[in-house]
Amino acid sequence: MATPKAPRTRKPPDPSGFVRVRGAREHNLKHVDVDIPRDALVVFTGVSGSGKSSLAFGTLYAEAQRRYFESVAPYARRLIDQVGVPEVDSIDGLPPAVALQQHRGAPTSRSSVGSVTTLSNSVRMLYSRAGNYPPKLERLDSDAFSPNTPAGACPKCHGIGRVFEVTERSMVPDDSLSIRERAVAAWPPAWHGQNLRDILVTLGYDIDKPWRDLPKKDRQWILFTDEQPTVPVYAGFTSAEVKRAMARKETPSYMGTFTGAKRYVMTTFATTQSAMMKKRVARYMVASDCSLCEGKRLKRESLSVTFAGRDIGELSRMPLEQVAELIKPTAEGKGKDADVMAREHPEKLIVAQRITKDLLARIQVLTDLGLGYLSLERSTPTLSPGELQRLRLATQVRSNLFGVVYVMDEPSAGLHPADTESLLTALDRLKEAGNSLFVVEHEVDVIRHADWIVDVGPAAGEHGGRVLYSGVPEGLAKVEASRTRRYLFEEEALRRREPRKPTGRLRLEGVRRNNLRGLDVDFPLGVFTTVTGVSGSGKSSLVSQALVELVAGRLGQTLAPEEEEGEPLDREPVMASEGHIKEGMDAIRRLVTVDQKPIGRTPRSNLATYTGLFDHVRKLFAATPLSKSRKYGAGRFSFNTAGGRCDTCEGEGFVSVELLFLPSVYAPCPTCHGTRYNAKTLEVRYREKNIADVLGLTVDGALDFFTEEPPLQRALKVLRDVGLGYLRLGQPATELSGGEAQRIKLATELQRTQHGDTLYVLDEPTTGLHPADVDKLMTQLEGLVDAGNTVIVVEHDLRVVAASDHVIDVGPGAGNAGGRVVAQGTPEQVAKVKESRTAPYLARTLG
Repeated sequence: MATPKAPRTRKPPDPSGFVRVRGAREHNLKHVDVDIPRDALVVFTGVSGSGKSSLAFGTLYAEAQRRYFESVAPYARRLIDQVGVPEVDSIDGLPPAVALQQHRGAPTSRSSVGSVTTLSNSVRMLYSRAGNYPPKLERLDSDAFSPNTPAGACPKCHGIGRVFEVTERSMVPDDSLSIRERAVAAWPPAWHGQNLRDILVTLGYDIDKPWRDLPKKDRQWILFTDEQPTVPVYAGFTSAEVKRAMARKETPSYMGTFTGAKRYVMTTFATTQSAMMKKRVARYMVASDCSLCEGKRLKRESLSVTFAGRDIGELSRMPLEQVAELIKPTAEGKGKDADVMAREHPEKLIVAQRITKDLLARIQVLTDLGLGYLSLERSTPTLSPGELQRLRLATQVRSNLFGVVYVMDEPSAGLHPADTESLLTALDRLKEAGNSLFVVEHEVDVIRHADWIVDVGPAAGEHGGRVLYSGVPEGLAKVEASRTRRYLFEEEALRRREPRKPTGRLRLEGVRRNNLRGLDVDFPLGVFTTVTGVSGSGKSSLVSQALVELVAGRLGQTLAPEEEEGEPLDREPVMASEGHIKEGMDAIRRLVTVDQKPIGRTPRSNLATYTGLFDHVRKLFAATPLSKSRKYGAGRFSFNTAGGRCDTCEGEGFVSVELLFLPSVYAPCPTCHGTRYNAKTLEVRYREKNIADVLGLTVDGALDFFTEEPPLQRALKVLRDVGLGYLRLGQPATELSGGEAQRIKLATELQRTQHGDTLYVLDEPTTGLHPADVDKLMTQLEGLVDAGNTVIVVEHDLRVVAASDHVIDVGPGAGNAGGRVVAQGTPEQVAKVKESRTAPYLARTLG
């Protein structure tokens, strides 16, 4: 049974190896001077919005990047002014830097675990050089084992693994409708669709009879013909009137050309420039596994080559832990395959051993980071930001770089305490290789493991931006102003009380989703429940997917579709959850899911627009004397419509700067300098501030500014109460973390009147939160339960787990080793279950 590790002893850093920062003023930093040791694990701490990311990323990493740009080419130097230079007087002793941030992956299913980690390259080389080839097949290059190359891609599905077709059912979802009633849903809306219906009248088809009553040959022709007859159209005429008009040779309204529904869908998808049109017609295309490659994406020749009895498609679908077991005998020169190679092709055995040994070492790093349940073909859009960051970290551990600063953003996000210990081992390996680690972190176990702490604060936004302490962890105990100190040295008492008694139970039976195989589980109603378990154990599959889908289905609520980028058909198919609700739905009237998906994908979406605050603010500006004299309405103060916004950036505030050899970056608009508005609009002032000034206020600042506006006060107070007082009202959605987006959604929901009988589901709501802010968030969630609602959260934060009424622990392991309810009950009861990997950590927290 895993038990928490004891604190380690540290050696003091070498005083000659420091990065010296002087006069840092980025964002809310107040002329910060600080010395930070190199070749050490340095953790930047402080409450959310205190300025720690501004110091680590906005100053240190930004300066390292700027120096890189300067060293590359004169072309890059010309762009530095546009991209921006960090606000700092000087930084000495700064080595080259690599940032490992929590970004989503490439928005295409062709980007996978294998491609991010480059493991796929080695696997393809293994099959090419050491695979078992069928007789008469010549050796294939490694490209032939990649679905992303012409040499390897299946010719039928072009390497996607799925084929797309249109069927009568997909194009005509309701066959009780007539053609006039738009039975052929796949046809275009508005005039174009009406035109096709009018053409059918001329062609003699009955468009008023229910679709299912039409002759099969008529239905097939209308949907699937490639013929495109051009015929006279008599707009608005009945069938009889059309016949008479044609007999009399009357002049038609116009000549119309017919297009079958399938042809329309396929042609539109292939040729349209409109993302909206492409998305619309994609709805009528049905995906199925490619029959030629069986969904494995490769040519038959490539799939005929095996290693250890598996083709590369099968191997790519296996969890990495199983891949390691499969190739381990070869790496050790044992087993049937190794014996055959040693006897028949000794040189092949040498190659196989060399590649498999390297693969084993790299997979071991991923397994140590709690990612052994992932498969090589798992696409990056399906990974959490935390999983993706740890994949990149594992790649760096094996890169053998030294003398580099790794700047990391909460690498423990989404990690179970047992996995956090493995993370710390990986960080130590990077440090021992001669690198420096600058880590922004809230997790107490990571902070305790640090060689050096830089604590920023004391509070958020304007009330932060100072370095309260820079030194070895023990020294922080004496810094009274630090909010981190209270949690690090266990002075802050746990929120303990008698667990609430459930008012009933929500019973799910036969749940199947990902690694959940026919699971039965009870969720107590009217209480606060946390669902725990190691990363990949099945928590999110159970709560955020199965529970949400089943409850929404019973309530008749439509879940918002995933807003994904990339080609609509290039995404992984989403499998619906199986199972049913046995009891408890009579106590639930409403379902609210508060997830970490972005509140918008462009800088146009921000905190003020999402919460509805901005509508009230714009009305205040429209009511000023100057606005009235100029006849400005509230619309004048929107940056999403023409009139008041800046014409250059069209209200974005930024313009894209193309770097050609590097990814494009955003730079402030040269006309409005980031204000989003034109000069005339900015002349209007409300209490001495223009509309751009107000968008620049933090939530805390806006609370002080709008003291006489009760509707704004209520909304702003809720935002502050969930720990977002430091965010600017106009903070673009693209700058918000997943945790911040989730808390904005929660605040928007908390503004509504509470009626009870609501089920709230949250997935890791403490992500990105300092323990002091976690306490604020818990107060809000407890209030929801006290109002008669049920709150269920997926969570790793042990203080939250310990403070809950009920705990459901899923596991015991990840992937195939998980998917079961290992323990459930009060925190004290779960802490005693020996099979639970959460239990020892929970027991330590409970004391």
